[in-house]
Amino acid sequence: MHRLGGVGLAAFERQQQSQRSFAELSSEISQGQVDHLHAQLAQFRSALLHFASTHRDSIRKDPNFRHAFQQMCATIGVDPLAGPRKGGWWAEMLGLGDWQYELGVQIVDVCVSTRERNGGLIEMKELVRLVSKLRGVSGGAITEDDVMRSIKTLKPLGAGYEVIDVGAGKKMVRSVVKELDEDQAVVLAIAQEEGGRVSEEMLIARRGWTPQRASAALENMLVRDGLCWIDEQDEKNGVAYWIPSAMRWDE
Repeated sequence: MHRLGGVGLAAFERQQQSQRSFAELSSEISQGQVDHLHAQLAQFRSALLHFASTHRDSIRKDPNFRHAFQQMCATIGVDPLAGPRKGGWWAEMLGLGDWQYELGVQIVDVCVSTRERNGGLIEMKELVRLVSKLRGVSGGAITEDDVMRSIKTLKPLGAGYEVIDVGAGKKMVRSVVKELDEDQAVVLAIAQEEGGRVSEEMLIARRGWTPQRASAALENMLVRDGLCWIDEQDEKNGVAYWIPSAMRWDE
Protein backbone atom coordinates (compact mmCIF):
# COMPACT_ATOMS: atom_id res chain seq x y z
CA MET A 1 0.00 0.00 0.00
CA HIS A 2 2.81 2.37 0.85
CA ARG A 3 4.53 1.68 -2.48
CA LEU A 4 1.37 2.27 -4.46
CA GLY A 5 0.88 5.58 -2.68
CA GLY A 6 4.39 6.66 -3.69
CA VAL A 7 3.72 5.81 -7.31
CA GLY A 8 0.47 7.75 -7.16
CA LEU A 9 2.22 10.82 -5.74
CA ALA A 10 4.95 10.72 -8.39
CA ALA A 11 2.35 10.46 -11.14
CA PHE A 12 0.49 13.41 -9.70
CA GLU A 13 3.68 15.52 -9.61
CA ARG A 14 4.44 14.56 -13.23
CA GLN A 15 0.93 15.62 -14.22
CA GLN A 16 1.34 18.94 -12.42
CA GLN A 17 4.68 19.52 -14.14
CA SER A 18 3.13 18.72 -17.51
CA GLN A 19 0.33 21.20 -16.88
CA ARG A 20 2.85 23.91 -15.96
CA SER A 21 4.85 23.17 -19.08
CA PHE A 22 1.75 23.37 -21.27
CA ALA A 23 0.74 26.64 -19.60
CA GLU A 24 4.19 28.15 -20.23
CA LEU A 25 4.13 26.96 -23.84
CA SER A 26 0.62 28.35 -24.31
CA SER A 27 1.74 31.69 -22.86
CA GLU A 28 4.72 31.81 -25.22
CA ILE A 29 2.51 30.97 -28.22
CA SER A 30 -0.09 33.58 -27.20
CA GLN A 31 2.57 36.27 -26.79
CA GLY A 32 4.02 35.33 -30.13
CA GLN A 33 0.61 35.62 -31.74
CA VAL A 34 0.07 39.02 -30.12
CA ASP A 35 3.45 40.27 -31.34
CA HIS A 36 2.70 38.95 -34.83
CA LEU A 37 -0.71 40.66 -34.79
CA HIS A 38 0.82 43.99 -33.73
CA ALA A 39 3.35 43.70 -36.55
CA GLN A 40 0.58 42.99 -39.07
CA LEU A 41 -1.51 45.91 -37.81
CA ALA A 42 1.48 48.25 -38.05
CA GLN A 43 2.11 47.10 -41.62
CA PHE A 44 -1.56 47.45 -42.52
CA ARG A 45 -1.75 50.89 -40.91
CA SER A 46 1.26 52.02 -42.93
CA ALA A 47 -0.27 50.71 -46.18
CA LEU A 48 -3.65 52.32 -45.45
CA LEU A 49 -1.98 55.60 -44.55
CA HIS A 50 -0.05 55.55 -47.83
CA PHE A 51 -3.26 54.84 -49.77
CA ALA A 52 -5.14 57.64 -48.01
CA SER A 53 -2.31 60.10 -48.54
CA THR A 54 -1.97 59.20 -52.23
CA HIS A 55 -5.70 59.58 -52.89
CA ARG A 56 -6.31 62.50 -50.54
CA ASP A 57 -7.80 64.82 -53.16
CA SER A 58 -10.09 62.11 -54.54
CA ILE A 59 -11.36 61.30 -51.05
CA ARG A 60 -12.18 64.94 -50.40
CA LYS A 61 -13.73 65.82 -53.76
CA ASP A 62 -15.20 62.63 -55.25
CA PRO A 63 -18.29 61.52 -53.28
CA ASN A 64 -18.30 58.00 -54.74
CA PHE A 65 -14.62 57.47 -53.96
CA ARG A 66 -15.14 58.95 -50.49
CA HIS A 67 -18.05 56.61 -49.80
CA ALA A 68 -16.05 53.57 -50.89
CA PHE A 69 -13.15 54.68 -48.69
CA GLN A 70 -15.47 55.14 -45.71
CA GLN A 71 -16.94 51.68 -46.24
CA MET A 72 -13.47 50.17 -46.37
CA CYS A 73 -12.52 51.91 -43.13
CA ALA A 74 -15.77 50.86 -41.45
CA THR A 75 -14.89 47.19 -41.96
CA ILE A 76 -11.78 47.63 -39.79
CA GLY A 77 -13.42 49.84 -37.19
CA VAL A 78 -11.85 53.24 -37.92
CA ASP A 79 -13.61 56.48 -38.81
CA PRO A 80 -11.59 58.71 -41.15
CA LEU A 81 -14.02 61.60 -40.73
CA ALA A 82 -14.25 61.57 -36.95
CA GLY A 83 -12.33 64.82 -36.56
CA PRO A 84 -9.03 65.78 -34.88
CA ARG A 85 -9.88 64.45 -31.42
CA LYS A 86 -11.30 61.12 -32.52
CA GLY A 87 -9.63 60.74 -35.88
CA GLY A 88 -6.04 61.25 -34.74
CA TRP A 89 -3.62 60.54 -37.55
CA TRP A 90 -6.49 60.40 -40.06
CA ALA A 91 -7.33 64.02 -39.40
CA GLU A 92 -3.69 65.07 -39.52
CA MET A 93 -2.91 63.26 -42.76
CA LEU A 94 -6.10 63.90 -44.73
CA GLY A 95 -7.47 67.08 -43.20
CA LEU A 96 -10.85 65.35 -43.29
CA GLY A 97 -11.69 66.40 -39.76
CA ASP A 98 -11.58 70.04 -40.84
CA TRP A 99 -13.54 69.16 -43.99
CA GLN A 100 -16.25 67.53 -41.89
CA TYR A 101 -16.55 70.47 -39.49
CA GLU A 102 -16.64 72.90 -42.40
CA LEU A 103 -19.54 70.94 -43.88
CA GLY A 104 -21.24 70.99 -40.48
CA VAL A 105 -21.03 74.79 -40.33
CA GLN A 106 -22.56 75.01 -43.82
CA ILE A 107 -25.40 72.68 -42.81
CA VAL A 108 -26.13 74.88 -39.78
CA ASP A 109 -26.02 77.98 -42.00
CA VAL A 110 -28.65 76.57 -44.38
CA CYS A 111 -30.87 75.18 -41.62
CA VAL A 112 -30.87 78.45 -39.68
CA SER A 113 -31.44 80.63 -42.75
CA THR A 114 -34.45 78.54 -43.84
CA ARG A 115 -35.92 77.98 -40.36
CA GLU A 116 -38.30 80.92 -40.53
CA ARG A 117 -40.18 79.43 -43.45
CA ASN A 118 -39.98 75.71 -42.66
CA GLY A 119 -40.11 75.68 -38.87
CA GLY A 120 -36.77 73.92 -38.53
CA LEU A 121 -37.59 70.92 -40.70
CA ILE A 122 -36.03 70.58 -44.15
CA GLU A 123 -36.14 67.79 -46.73
CA MET A 124 -32.77 66.03 -47.06
CA LYS A 125 -32.43 66.47 -50.83
CA GLU A 126 -33.26 70.14 -50.50
CA LEU A 127 -30.63 70.51 -47.79
CA VAL A 128 -28.03 68.80 -49.98
CA ARG A 129 -28.97 71.09 -52.89
CA LEU A 130 -28.70 74.28 -50.84
CA VAL A 131 -25.45 73.26 -49.14
CA SER A 132 -23.95 72.31 -52.51
CA LYS A 133 -24.93 75.72 -53.83
CA LEU A 134 -23.33 77.38 -50.82
CA ARG A 135 -20.11 75.40 -51.27
CA GLY A 136 -19.82 76.17 -54.97
CA VAL A 137 -17.96 74.11 -57.56
CA SER A 138 -14.63 74.41 -55.74
CA GLY A 139 -16.10 72.81 -52.62
CA GLY A 140 -16.66 69.47 -54.36
CA ALA A 141 -19.85 67.44 -54.56
CA ILE A 142 -21.48 66.13 -51.39
CA THR A 143 -24.01 63.37 -50.78
CA GLU A 144 -26.73 62.56 -48.27
CA ASP A 145 -24.28 60.21 -46.59
CA ASP A 146 -21.83 63.11 -46.10
CA VAL A 147 -24.59 65.23 -44.56
CA MET A 148 -25.71 62.44 -42.24
CA ARG A 149 -22.16 61.88 -41.00
CA SER A 150 -21.65 65.59 -40.45
CA ILE A 151 -24.92 65.92 -38.53
CA LYS A 152 -23.59 63.34 -36.08
CA THR A 153 -20.74 65.73 -35.27
CA LEU A 154 -23.33 68.42 -34.43
CA LYS A 155 -24.96 66.40 -31.63
CA PRO A 156 -22.72 67.87 -28.89
CA LEU A 157 -24.23 71.27 -29.70
CA GLY A 158 -27.52 70.07 -28.23
CA ALA A 159 -29.45 72.03 -30.84
CA GLY A 160 -31.62 69.11 -31.89
CA TYR A 161 -30.04 68.35 -35.28
CA GLU A 162 -31.34 64.97 -36.35
CA VAL A 163 -32.13 62.97 -39.49
CA ILE A 164 -35.73 61.71 -39.60
CA ASP A 165 -36.96 58.91 -41.86
CA VAL A 166 -40.49 59.76 -43.06
CA GLY A 167 -40.93 56.62 -45.11
CA ALA A 168 -40.67 55.65 -48.78
CA GLY A 169 -36.91 56.13 -48.57
CA LYS A 170 -37.24 59.86 -47.89
CA LYS A 171 -35.49 61.71 -45.10
CA MET A 172 -35.81 65.10 -43.46
CA VAL A 173 -33.45 67.01 -41.19
CA ARG A 174 -34.68 68.60 -38.00
CA SER A 175 -32.68 71.55 -36.66
CA VAL A 176 -34.71 72.42 -33.56
CA VAL A 177 -35.22 70.64 -30.25
CA LYS A 178 -38.67 69.36 -31.08
CA GLU A 179 -39.95 65.79 -31.23
CA LEU A 180 -42.36 64.83 -34.00
CA ASP A 181 -45.30 62.65 -33.03
CA GLU A 182 -46.63 59.80 -35.19
CA ASP A 183 -49.44 61.87 -36.70
CA GLN A 184 -47.03 64.58 -37.80
CA ALA A 185 -44.82 61.96 -39.44
CA VAL A 186 -47.83 60.75 -41.44
CA VAL A 187 -48.69 64.30 -42.51
CA LEU A 188 -45.09 64.87 -43.62
CA ALA A 189 -45.04 61.63 -45.63
CA ILE A 190 -48.21 62.61 -47.53
CA ALA A 191 -46.91 66.13 -48.06
CA GLN A 192 -43.75 64.64 -49.59
CA GLU A 193 -45.88 62.74 -52.09
CA GLU A 194 -47.96 65.81 -52.95
CA GLY A 195 -45.21 68.38 -53.35
CA GLY A 196 -45.92 69.95 -49.99
CA ARG A 197 -49.74 70.15 -50.10
CA VAL A 198 -51.96 68.23 -47.70
CA SER A 199 -55.55 68.49 -46.55
CA GLU A 200 -57.89 66.95 -44.00
CA GLU A 201 -59.63 65.07 -46.82
CA MET A 202 -56.33 63.39 -47.83
CA LEU A 203 -55.67 62.19 -44.29
CA ILE A 204 -59.19 60.84 -43.95
CA ALA A 205 -59.15 59.07 -47.33
CA ARG A 206 -55.62 57.66 -47.22
CA ARG A 207 -55.20 56.88 -43.53
CA GLY A 208 -58.78 56.36 -42.40
CA TRP A 209 -58.50 59.13 -39.80
CA THR A 210 -61.54 60.76 -38.27
CA PRO A 211 -62.13 64.41 -39.23
CA GLN A 212 -61.28 65.41 -35.66
CA ARG A 213 -57.91 63.65 -35.74
CA ALA A 214 -56.99 65.12 -39.13
CA SER A 215 -57.98 68.61 -38.06
CA ALA A 216 -56.08 68.37 -34.76
CA ALA A 217 -52.88 67.15 -36.43
CA LEU A 218 -52.88 69.94 -39.00
CA GLU A 219 -53.81 72.63 -36.49
CA ASN A 220 -51.00 71.55 -34.16
CA MET A 221 -48.51 71.73 -37.01
CA LEU A 222 -49.83 75.16 -37.97
CA VAL A 223 -50.33 76.89 -34.63
CA ARG A 224 -48.19 75.02 -32.10
CA ASP A 225 -45.18 74.00 -34.20
CA GLY A 226 -45.18 76.44 -37.11
CA LEU A 227 -44.42 73.67 -39.59
CA CYS A 228 -47.04 74.53 -42.19
CA TRP A 229 -49.00 77.31 -43.86
CA ILE A 230 -52.73 77.43 -44.41
CA ASP A 231 -54.36 78.12 -47.78
CA GLU A 232 -57.98 79.13 -47.25
CA GLN A 233 -58.64 79.51 -50.99
CA ASP A 234 -57.58 76.07 -52.18
CA GLU A 235 -59.22 75.18 -55.49
CA LYS A 236 -59.96 71.55 -54.57
CA ASN A 237 -60.93 71.55 -50.91
CA GLY A 238 -61.46 75.15 -49.95
CA VAL A 239 -58.82 74.82 -47.22
CA ALA A 240 -55.46 73.11 -47.58
CA TYR A 241 -52.13 73.16 -45.76
CA TRP A 242 -48.68 73.56 -47.24
CA ILE A 243 -45.60 72.04 -45.60
CA PRO A 244 -42.61 74.23 -46.61
CA SER A 245 -40.11 71.55 -45.64
CA ALA A 246 -41.66 69.23 -48.26
CA MET A 247 -41.58 71.90 -50.98
CA ARG A 248 -38.72 72.61 -53.39
CA TRP A 249 -37.35 76.12 -53.32
CA ASP A 250 -35.42 77.64 -56.19
CA GLU A 251 -32.99 80.18 -54.83
